[in-house]
Amino acid sequence: MALALIFDLDGTLIDTVYAHVFAWQRALAEAEMPIDGWRIHRRIGMSGGLFARAVAREVGRELTDAETEEIQRRHGEIFRGLLPERRPLPGAVELLAELRRRGIVHGIATSGRRPEIDASLEALGVGEETVVIERGNVARAKPAPDLFLKCQEALGVQPVDCYVVGDAVWDLLAARRARMLSIGLLSGGYGADELLAAGAFRVYEDSAELHRSLDELGFE
Repeated sequence: MALALIFDLDGTLIDTVYAHVFAWQRALAEAEMPIDGWRIHRRIGMSGGLFARAVAREVGRELTDAETEEIQRRHGEIFRGLLPERRPLPGAVELLAELRRRGIVHGIATSGRRPEIDASLEALGVGEETVVIERGNVARAKPAPDLFLKCQEALGVQPVDCYVVGDAVWDLLAARRARMLSIGLLSGGYGADELLAAGAFRVYEDSAELHRSLDELGFE
């Protein structure tokens, strides 16, 4: 039996959460849907389509499919302009390198899309040897379990043998729906109490602490 780790990307391995907040805020304002930044942060990690529709409902507006797609496109454009260079979160590069060195099964499953995620993967040193499942590979994104199930299938393991590592409650909810254990990281701005309430098996400060704690999860 091979245990596997499936990582979220934004806020888990790469420091992009607040750039996403600002990008969504600007894209929504341009669509005449101004909204407070903190309300956006609480939804980072959701599918972009679900996110846009949820915000629209909050401000009392209906969005067409075309409007939803345009807001998502504009968000991606603004995001790439705000953060052309990406900074890995503490310990992320070292953790992924260690997993590759030790042959520990792992992959990345993100609600982000290409080309938005390409610079993040490059900053992390992730190459073609790593399984990466992005939004375009599945019908539904988080909190649906599709991303994690697609990643698990590509890794050749069973859901029961997977740990999902994420920073947002949406990651943990999707993991529960996929019947996988989850690990919460504080690096995306959610509190430990929120992550535990959403079903996290363990909560660590960041990837660096997770790296030091792999034995707690059964990785020898």
